[in-house]
Amino acid sequence: MAPLLPATGAWMPGDPSGSRRFFRFPADRPFALDHGVTLHEVTIAYETWGQLAPGADNAILLCHAWTGDSHATGRAEDGHPTPGWWEGMIGPGLAIDTNSFFVVCANVLGGCQGSTGPASPHPDDGRPYGSRFPVVTVRDMVRSQARLADHLGVERWHSVIGGSMGGMQVLEWAITFPHRVGSIVPIATCLQATAQQIAWGAIGRRAVRLDPQWQGGDYYESAAGGGPWEGLSVARMVAQVTFRSDNAFTDRFGREVADHSPEGEGVGLWQRFEVERYLDYHGDKLGRRFDANSYLVIGKAMDLHDVARGRASIERATARIAAPTLVVGIASDILYPVYQQHQIRRSIQAAGTRAEFVEIDSPHGHDGFLINLDQMGSSVRHFLASLG
Repeated sequence: MAPLLPATGAWMPGDPSGSRRFFRFPADRPFALDHGVTLHEVTIAYETWGQLAPGADNAILLCHAWTGDSHATGRAEDGHPTPGWWEGMIGPGLAIDTNSFFVVCANVLGGCQGSTGPASPHPDDGRPYGSRFPVVTVRDMVRSQARLADHLGVERWHSVIGGSMGGMQVLEWAITFPHRVGSIVPIATCLQATAQQIAWGAIGRRAVRLDPQWQGGDYYESAAGGGPWEGLSVARMVAQVTFRSDNAFTDRFGREVADHSPEGEGVGLWQRFEVERYLDYHGDKLGRRFDANSYLVIGKAMDLHDVARGRASIERATARIAAPTLVVGIASDILYPVYQQHQIRRSIQAAGTRAEFVEIDSPHGHDGFLINLDQMGSSVRHFLASLG
């Protein structure tokens, strides 16, 4: 019998910290969110690789996607249940060369791997925030990262790089803090979430909300096997379909059956195809390393993403981008189709800023930027070298 899934896969105080470091905002510096709520005693978990140059001019910020965290590269170890999410892209001699660059990756505000989020202890009573955690935006995430940059002594990033939700952060960095960004690489992302992208997120949120073990968001005292792991698993299964292409699923699984009925029993209603077993695996896997409330909070931030909010228009917003830009799209991406990356390039170019576009030829869909590292690495390496 498989072991029971935990109520949450969040990192908790007292767990092994692994390679994480922690920046705690001073108690006298509360953090105001976009929607009027103020957080106190915020913590941002982060990791670094390489050395910061004496002039602090070689720092690169990596921004992670929805269920990523600060562990962008490195082996699985105590405190890090999986290897780095961009393993093979970062390190000595690699595309993001740590012999030359000081690389930083922070777990986003609202996350569950060391940064302040729904599973974190509330400063008032020490119990998890749970249902008390507010809505955050991508812009909030970026402003919290700006405080981390101040702490690290980085006045201006050499480059800010990220895919999917990470790409949303990249764009917000260049628009909110144009003077603090030397170049940007937004990958497989958009200027504003579309109705279809919001629709996919809404299905996942409904799956979590309808799980009776979600308990309105206050499930952290549940024993193993409790908590909304079932709803989170279904939400992840839905998302996983959007992360890959039709061809990728067909080529890998076809119509193969995973669970064969004993001879003579015919076909059972719950007899699974191989693709179902694959989705089950990924759904359960996420439950072991992620938190359902963080999944909701971060997903909502992605749905709210709109660079034009409070800035009159997309054109007015992107006119603030002064940094040379490499926009990367993935040919088979059904979640963030390449027309959205073309829109980013055109909008930036219209304001007179250098913007290039590269399309990754990948059969893997949205996840291509995590898989096709030969093409990703070559494009990023060339762009960074072109900056001088």
